[in-house]
Amino acid sequence: MTTTAKRRVLISGASISGPALAYWLHRSGFAVTVVEKAGALRDGGYPIDIRGTAIEVVRRMGILPRLRDAHIDSRRATFLDADGGEVASLTPSAVAGSVEGQDLEVRRGDLAAVLYALVRDDVEFLFNDSIDTLDQSEEAVDVTFHSGRRRTFDLVVGADGMHSQTRESLFGPEEQFHRYLGYCFAIFTMPNTFGLSHELMVWNTPGKAAALYAVGDDDELHAFLNFYRPDLPSDALRDPDAQRDLVATTFAGAGWEVPGMVSAMRDADDLFFDTAGQIRMPQWSKGRVALIGDAAYAPSFLTGQGSSLALAGAYMLANALAANQDHAAAFAAYERDLREFVAMNQALVDKGGATLFPTTAQALEQRNTRLRSLVTMPAAAARPAHSALTLPTIVPMP
Repeated sequence: MTTTAKRRVLISGASISGPALAYWLHRSGFAVTVVEKAGALRDGGYPIDIRGTAIEVVRRMGILPRLRDAHIDSRRATFLDADGGEVASLTPSAVAGSVEGQDLEVRRGDLAAVLYALVRDDVEFLFNDSIDTLDQSEEAVDVTFHSGRRRTFDLVVGADGMHSQTRESLFGPEEQFHRYLGYCFAIFTMPNTFGLSHELMVWNTPGKAAALYAVGDDDELHAFLNFYRPDLPSDALRDPDAQRDLVATTFAGAGWEVPGMVSAMRDADDLFFDTAGQIRMPQWSKGRVALIGDAAYAPSFLTGQGSSLALAGAYMLANALAANQDHAAAFAAYERDLREFVAMNQALVDKGGATLFPTTAQALEQRNTRLRSLVTMPAAAARPAHSALTLPTIVPMP
């Protein structure tokens, strides 16, 4: 009697798409290793959405009840003018285009923790390490890790985010695939000295936005400073001091609570600064290495679909690998079955996804008029871009 050896897969990245893919691959009989450059899971984090098709993915994983327990029950979103006066106050789902009672919003760290708990006993995790080199052959991929260890795998998957090192080593610099959408943003936490509870407050002037988000009754708020900038601020992308200076200069003289937010940003030890952008690639694999999630098709935070695409993409790649012994055929099927869904979601920005952050006074007034009308409109139906993907049933190879 002979047995077929398990196919060995290395996944780079332990945030959302990596552990999700690990779960489905393990169920299909693969031997899975996940490498993560951080020393441990990143807890906390800003709120993210799980919508449409992704809801069905997490239901099939059996974690929907846990995520419903972790759902952020935001009750109100209040929009303010330049002086801090109220423009409109309405339900967050009406603003986000989500379906109330179906779609979920959870802390990013909570989703990552649930996914990790699901697979930690079945999957090998290598924290505090990363891939240094990939050497592909016809039969396998030889991997040298930053720690110096060397291993051989049948396949490697880059699930290491928008600024993916796996993608860069395989396909070249990010600039080839990055589509800048004209906005920069800074996210950090600050003390909740405003008495906010289960609510979001958003201040706008043309080309600038500031938001305070209380995800519960905590003594901490998620703060968000977003601004329009036609040209990519390349010099600031890898310099935290330059990022702080750029944000402070941009919001100098702003009203409402913005001066205090800028001051808190200066002292924040968890500042995350980036640009709103997308990753658009003509192909998501090369040889025995494939990309998934933001590494392959980041849609940008303006769509609210990054985590949902990561979960759906993990499912579709796992399905393709389970159904095809040949990796080339599997990667081709993964792209064929997912690319239209990705394109629809990335196009949400082209079709007004950035209208919450108008760049002119006229556009801001038009947005405010729409917000006021939403107060009396019925709940939203599911948006086609969120739910247009039909999930197959994963059937492992015999």
